Amino acid sequence: MHRVQFTAESSSDGMVERDFTVGGVPGVLWSPVSGPAGPAPLVLMGHGGGTHKKHRAMTGRARLLVTGCGFHVAVIDAPGHGDRPRTAQDEREITELREAQAAGEPRGPVVVRYNARLAELAVPEWRATLDALQELPEIGAEGPVGYVGIGLGTALGVPLVADEPRITAAVFGMMWPDALTGAAKRITVPVELALQWDDEHIPREAVLALFDAFASKEKSLHVNSGKHRELPRFEADSATRFLARHLGRPVTSPA
Repeated sequence: MHRVQFTAESSSDGMVERDFTVGGVPGVLWSPVSGPAGPAPLVLMGHGGGTHKKHRAMTGRARLLVTGCGFHVAVIDAPGHGDRPRTAQDEREITELREAQAAGEPRGPVVVRYNARLAELAVPEWRATLDALQELPEIGAEGPVGYVGIGLGTALGVPLVADEPRITAAVFGMMWPDALTGAAKRITVPVELALQWDDEHIPREAVLALFDAFASKEKSLHVNSGKHRELPRFEADSATRFLARHLGRPVTSPA
């Protein structure tokens, strides 16, 4: 089994940031400056398409979870993203996506195909990362684990949560269901799903179909007006409360 190799550390505003690698995959772990006496829950986060592990959306969500709940939060770069080199196939897919956008053609078929390939690579990487992180005494193997990811984070997260019994609650949003329905039908843990009602790329009926596919007895659909990139910031607060409720921690005011 691969172990966590920490490569850098810094701290600010009540949060410790540690860069790491697991089996050559780069990631970041955020933790409270003053941790609890025992192991604390871990939240895995998937970043969006074309971004990376330290994108401002990731650091913002991490701060809510770390300083507001005392959680540990980990993100790894998806294949071909962040500090990971792109392959020739990555470049071909990205070029095709840009050409479709320039021509005003639907981007869904390209995104779905590309993300499905990334998921095949990323799910084993995430599971290896979880194995390694649970070896750390401040996290441990017995504590609860949650997941949150929007866009690409959903495309990778749905198959991950379906295959990973250690994850006990998940937050998703804004992704075509085409390659995810089968995995969604195997997910029974509590789920929160976000939908932008006026999304110019993903038809609302597609996200509703994904919501319907989840086998979870407890699942919530959050619908907001606005386009694809206009997900309200307060949805991050909602995700924090959702994960705190299901991972067993009260939410306090962020430091």
